[in-house]
Amino acid sequence: MALLKIARLGHPVLLGRAAEVEDATAPEIQRLIADMAETMVDAGGIGIAAPQVHVPLRLFLFRSGPGAPSVLINPEIEAIGDEADTAWEGCLSIPGLRGAVPRASRVRFTGLDETGARIEGEAEGMAARVIQHENDHLDGVLYLSRMPDMALLGFTEELARREKEPE
Repeated sequence: MALLKIARLGHPVLLGRAAEVEDATAPEIQRLIADMAETMVDAGGIGIAAPQVHVPLRLFLFRSGPGAPSVLINPEIEAIGDEADTAWEGCLSIPGLRGAVPRASRVRFTGLDETGARIEGEAEGMAARVIQHENDHLDGVLYLSRMPDMALLGFTEELARREKEPE
């Protein structure tokens, strides 16, 4: 396994629609998944999409609890209901910043797992947020473009300092 270089804000690989994965079981895809998992853990992330490691394919990993991250290949995501939550998000491709982003509270997803088997499920809370965030990367969308109020964007250290200040 290897640590992969993470594309940062401004790199063109983050701006386009990623291509479908043709064979989820191909050795190069299996190696990519393993390398992405190692990169995500090393960077302290809870999700990572292939375009973030300079590979424009429709594949992402996300952590929804303890254990190995889940893999979703060629995903399709849809909101369940109209309920949305706004919460702070960060991104490995935009290091040091956080922003308040509205997302659907619950989502339904379909796609392939790392073995090429069809999977489907539902997620809510943080898992739903991470799935939507990573899926956006596959369409060339960064969380900044989903923010309705740029006053709720800041450097992680400044936001943490503000939280600690007495009111």
